[in-house]
Amino acid sequence: MMTQDKNRTLSARTGFRFQVRPARPDDEAGLAEFFQHVTPEDLRFRFLTTVREVGHDRLAAMTKIDHRQTENFIAFTEDGKTMIASGMLACDAALERGEVAISIRSEYKNRGVGWELLRHISKVAEDKGVHVIESLEDRQNHEAIELEREQGFEVDECADDVRLVVLRKVLKQAPKPK
Repeated sequence: MMTQDKNRTLSARTGFRFQVRPARPDDEAGLAEFFQHVTPEDLRFRFLTTVREVGHDRLAAMTKIDHRQTENFIAFTEDGKTMIASGMLACDAALERGEVAISIRSEYKNRGVGWELLRHISKVAEDKGVHVIESLEDRQNHEAIELEREQGFEVDECADDVRLVVLRKVLKQAPKPK
């Protein structure tokens, strides 16, 4: 289980500093309010469907988590008053693969929050022993695709949906069978 020692202050390349910590069950209302400040297009990119409001079931999945296979990080302004981002890592049972999804509050975009949060999530995944992290992106989400490519993710086709691409980064080579 994640503990308080996972709380961090992160500094973006822009110099912008922010706090990040694992989500807790009592964060549901705060996350609901946060998603009201994410553009409709970014909501569509995050959930890969048209979403007007992030409902209770999705919010519960982001806050009532096991902290082993799944972690949702919440980022706040340095003073801790404003929730500015949410970044989820969902891994398979063997902790071999993880999927990443990030949302940024509209007025905090272009400050390096997404870049630094992805770096943080990648490090957490690597520390868990995850071999590969992936991100499923809408082809129109050029900003996220470019950010992920800058961090070493490789683009691959999504066999199930031509609107999407899979971005994949190897964190740690899987052990070779003996």
